[in-house]
Amino acid sequence: MRARDLASDFPTVTLDTPAIEAARLLAEQGLPGLIIVDGEGRPRAILPGTQVLRLAVPGYCQDDPALARVVDERHADVFMRELGARTVRESLPEQPRELPITDGDATLLELAALMARTRSPLVAVVDEGGLLGGVTLQALMSHSLPR
Repeated sequence: MRARDLASDFPTVTLDTPAIEAARLLAEQGLPGLIIVDGEGRPRAILPGTQVLRLAVPGYCQDDPALARVVDERHADVFMRELGARTVRESLPEQPRELPITDGDATLLELAALMARTRSPLVAVVDEGGLLGGVTLQALMSHSLPR
């Protein structure tokens, strides 16, 4: 099986998409991440859901998890409001990393190696015409595990 066979239509966002919209898309569709595309629809990055969380969780709670426990429940339950007017662009790491993007000819093992190496639960699959779709960790595991 090749990446093109496993790729499915996948929602995309742009760098200027509000982070709260990206979070809603992740939650409503139960996605592990989103594909970020440029103005021409070409994938430029993968946005794991955990990166959206990094924008919402106060820095002091990330630096010292014990501080998260002292925040009262009323305030702890609304932490996602911290996304405010932030955009997807702000959720990406400052240092570019290897992108989890591959062509349609990649094998399941190549997809698995790319996911493992980039620590991404999602790989964008492209061809000369642009984005074919995405392959999630769940789809990869479902097709790779012995039955």
